[in-house]
Amino acid sequence: MERSLEKMVDPTLAEMGKNLNEAMKMLEDNQRKIEEENEKKYARNDIPGPLQGSGQDMVSILQLVQNLMHGEEEDESSQSYRLQNVGEQGHMALLGHSLAAYISVLNRERLRNLTTRILSDTTLWLCRLFRYENGSAYYHEDDREGLLKVCRLVIHSCYEDYTVEGFNVLYNKQPVIYISSAARTGLGQTLCSQLGLPLSCMCRVPCNTMFGSQHQMDVALLDRLIKDDINSGKLPLLLVANAGTPGAGHTDKIGRLKELCEQYNIWLHVEGVNLATLALGYVSSSVLAATKCDSMTLTLGSWLGLPAVPAVTLYRHEDPSLSLAAGLTSSQPVEKLRALPLWLSLQYLGHDGIVERIKRASQLSQRLLENLKNMDFIKTSVEDELSSPVCGVQVFPELPNIDQMLHAWTGIYNSTPITNNETHTCDTFNQWLGEQLAQLVPASGVDVVELEDEGTCVRFSPLMTSAVLGTEVQDVDQLVDCLKMKIPILTCTLQLREEFEQEVKRTVGLSYIEDLSWPGLGVVRYNSDRKNDDKQEKEAEKINTGLLKKLNELESDLTFSLGPEFGGEKNCVYIGMVTEDLDVSELVETIAATGREIEENSRLLENMTEVVRKGIQEAQVQLQKANEERLLEEGLLRQIPVVGSVLNWFSPFQASPKGRTFNLTAGSLESTEPTYVSKVQGTGTTPPPTPTPNRIKQRLPGQKLFKRYLRSSDGFSETSSVSHTDDLEKMEQRSHSVSTVQEQGTVETEKAEQQNEIAQVTNDKTEDLQSDKSQQSGNDCTKVEEQESLR
Repeated sequence: MERSLEKMVDPTLAEMGKNLNEAMKMLEDNQRKIEEENEKKYARNDIPGPLQGSGQDMVSILQLVQNLMHGEEEDESSQSYRLQNVGEQGHMALLGHSLAAYISVLNRERLRNLTTRILSDTTLWLCRLFRYENGSAYYHEDDREGLLKVCRLVIHSCYEDYTVEGFNVLYNKQPVIYISSAARTGLGQTLCSQLGLPLSCMCRVPCNTMFGSQHQMDVALLDRLIKDDINSGKLPLLLVANAGTPGAGHTDKIGRLKELCEQYNIWLHVEGVNLATLALGYVSSSVLAATKCDSMTLTLGSWLGLPAVPAVTLYRHEDPSLSLAAGLTSSQPVEKLRALPLWLSLQYLGHDGIVERIKRASQLSQRLLENLKNMDFIKTSVEDELSSPVCGVQVFPELPNIDQMLHAWTGIYNSTPITNNETHTCDTFNQWLGEQLAQLVPASGVDVVELEDEGTCVRFSPLMTSAVLGTEVQDVDQLVDCLKMKIPILTCTLQLREEFEQEVKRTVGLSYIEDLSWPGLGVVRYNSDRKNDDKQEKEAEKINTGLLKKLNELESDLTFSLGPEFGGEKNCVYIGMVTEDLDVSELVETIAATGREIEENSRLLENMTEVVRKGIQEAQVQLQKANEERLLEEGLLRQIPVVGSVLNWFSPFQASPKGRTFNLTAGSLESTEPTYVSKVQGTGTTPPPTPTPNRIKQRLPGQKLFKRYLRSSDGFSETSSVSHTDDLEKMEQRSHSVSTVQEQGTVETEKAEQQNEIAQVTNDKTEDLQSDKSQQSGNDCTKVEEQESLR
């Protein structure tokens, strides 16, 4: 490409193309590392400073742009983010913006000739490509701007004095614009605000409720609405139809709508992703009818993967003055340069390249639809299985009222309606499924949409994403594999939610928290035994936080968390997705036992300070009493300084040392005489056993917690699997008692050692007090003997 640029006659164009190539190479370099900028949250270069007087070169400016594009990503996962590879056709579109700035400085006559050629060529190509004969084109950045200009055109056409009298004309005969209830959100409000019309000028037409697709506009109801508006003195102005609704990709009955519009002299405007299929050889009759509409909006940028190209609104109107008044045409040549990026890109792709891209996107949707036909629990929302470019996926597991849940897809209503809780739960799990698929297969471009009747579903619309993301057939196959992997987890979790709820409600100390927006097994809270206590909430928070930490330390495949960041319940443990081999009873017992253990340990530590303080005071009183008893045993003579020393020398008094030890378990003082006799410190009263689950199962090597054995295994025959299970049950019975004793013994030993250490500290303090008093008494005797010797 560089050689072809060198052969250009105009050196400015050659230099422009060369600079663009260098800039794109620098910005798209995926190997460039920006570790120095990520070391600090705010780099010095990011702080705005004064404008340099000498200026900077292009390389420095592009480096600054790249730092601003990637420097804000702090975590390691986001560092892998880079710009999409737009390809050479994208470079042509970007080059168009540079050329538009360069062409705008040409002399007026040459600029007019060039812009007229660009505009006429692009309009002719698009009208032929999308089968729209004798049409004009308006190029705009916002895809809603074309419809807005069309509305102005229709107002100027229907109200002859609008240019002179303005709002007074509209006040006398209020205009009405009809849009489908399945249209994109906020379209009606945007039109009214930009046109200066009240919201009463916007009429939302409901979709079918009894017959046909529930995403198509109800034509019979529209007819009645138009008649009512005419009888009320209003003027039906414009109807917006969908050739591919934003959510499900369904097409309205455009043929019948066109007949209705001709009957009441209403302008028909069509928009939607299915308009792209007009460029293919085979087009459905419903979409083909859009070629007879008064105007349509095409978003070629997303269909063909072209960055920064304008959207196009094709329309038919014979009065150029009204088009000029509405803003659909402009007398300024610079305004016509909007079509330049699209003009360059269309020439680069060619007719075959454009058709191939649209055809390839439709084939990706068909491939996904074919793979989903044989999958259980999957419902698809498509208009035409042979040519629909949009595929909606929704999971409906086996629930008690699943038959009633299918009425939204089959059109058959049952006498027993589906409950709101079940609908909300299914929406939550489909939301989780869409997020998981988008994370696992980002190249697929799947997203989550909310449909009015069906609820939440996963949408795959390759026409809107495949050209930009580069979606391949392998990505669709990977998407199917991820669905096969996630759906069993989703269905098993939904089926075990009720069992988990009942098990929690039967367990003392646990409360089941109903959170329909949580995609997981459920939410549980451990309740403290304290009642009417000011510290109850703080204690509950402390216990449940410790419970969450303990559960996450277990060797299990489950995920425990505090729930969503916003809108979740406080002081709860949220349990994520599970598999079919989950033992719900063991899980609930473990949660309850762990919570009780944390609560008991918390109360023990909470009361330890007060108990130890009272124990020391009681020990001092008892030591003082013991000293008094010792004085009585030794006699009065031994207390006289000189006589006592001589008497002790001739007849030593043998007194056993008396101390006190504080038993934390019993909460009482005990004598240390057994310790001096046996030379071993006793453990005292046996501490109570640590709460543990009633059923402690023997696990095989590598087996996780909360797993139960399934008798039906693919790797073994029925006989071998049964015998293996029987052997395992025998092993559990033999080792049950041993393992229980060992585990309880280990826990008791640890508690005893902890309590003995505290008791030893108390004993040491007691002996120190006793030794201090004995030493003081000995010192007094020594002083008396020294005085006698001096005499």
